Amino acid sequence: MVTILDVTKPDPIRPDTKRVRHPEKQKRPDTEVKRKPDWIRVRAPNSKGYQETRSIVKTNNLVTVCEEAGCPNIGECWDKKHATFMIMGEICTRACAFCNVITGLPNALDPNEPDNVARAVREMGLNHVVITSVDRDDLTDGGAEHFERVIQAVRAASPATTIEILTPDFLRKPGALERVVAAKPDVFNHNLETVPGNYLTVRPGARYFHSLRLLQRVKELDPTMFTKSGIMVGLGEERNEVLQLMDDLRTADVDFITIGQYLQPTRKHHEVMSFVTPEEFKSYETIAYTKGFLMVSSSPLTRSSHHAGDDFARLKANREKKLLAAG
Repeated sequence: MVTILDVTKPDPIRPDTKRVRHPEKQKRPDTEVKRKPDWIRVRAPNSKGYQETRSIVKTNNLVTVCEEAGCPNIGECWDKKHATFMIMGEICTRACAFCNVITGLPNALDPNEPDNVARAVREMGLNHVVITSVDRDDLTDGGAEHFERVIQAVRAASPATTIEILTPDFLRKPGALERVVAAKPDVFNHNLETVPGNYLTVRPGARYFHSLRLLQRVKELDPTMFTKSGIMVGLGEERNEVLQLMDDLRTADVDFITIGQYLQPTRKHHEVMSFVTPEEFKSYETIAYTKGFLMVSSSPLTRSSHHAGDDFARLKANREKKLLAAG
C-alpha cells in the first residue's frame, strides 16, 4: 500500500501537529502512483509472530528499517522474528528521491543502543542479524564507532549469531570504513541503489564510484569478508546499464548482488518508471551468476535483508564449493 500522506509522529515542539517526514520534497509536484501488478501484492501484517517481534522492538526502544522504509516484506519477516535494526536514530541527513526514511537534523546518538540491539537479538533468538543505519553526515566518523560498538555488543550477548551490516557510504570520513571492517562483521553490505546515470536524480548526495571503491576497499582490508550490494530497478534504467553495473561490482570482487523492484513511498517521491516482470528478474539472476557472483537474489520483492540468514548460509556454501573446485 502506498503511503500518500507524508507525515509521521507528532512534532515534539508542537504536539498538536504532525511532523513532515520529507520537508525537502514538499514543493515537488505530485507524481503518478501507478497501480501495482498482481505479482507484487502482499498481505497486511497481523500474525502473532509479527506482534511479538513488534513488542520486542518497541520494548527495547529500537528503530527498524522494516518500518521506516515501508518494506513490503515486513509481515513475512516479522512473523519469523526476523528484523533489520536501524541504528543511530530514525532521521537521515540525506534526501534520496526513493527513500521513505525521515529527513532532517538527527538527534544525539543513544549510548544505550548497542546494548538494546544486543538484548533484542538475544530475545529474538536470531541466528543471523542485519544491522543498518541512517546516513549521519553530521558525525565526524559518519557513525563508524557506533557500528563498532553495536557489533561488539551483539558478539558479547549472542556469540553464535552471525552479523551482517548495511552501511552508509562514509563519504568524506577518513578512517571510518577501516574501523567498521576491523570490527569483523560476517557480511559487509553497501547498496549502490541504482545505475550511475540515475545518481543526480535518485541519489544526489552520493557518488557511484565512491560507493564502488568502498566495496572494493573492504576486500582489500579483509579478503575473507563477504561483500554484498543491492540495486532497485524500475527507476528508468536501461538493461545494458544494469549489466554494466554487475561488471563493476565483479571488478570490485563483490560476492552477492540483490535486485528488487522500486516501490514509490509517496506522490512526492521518484515515480516508478516501470514494473519489471518476474521473467526479467530471473534473466538478471541468470546473467549475474554467469558473471561470477557467489549469490544472487533477484525478484520483485527482493530487498537487501530479505531472507538474509538463509542467503548467508548459501553464500558460505557456494564459496566452499568454489574453493573446492579450484583445488
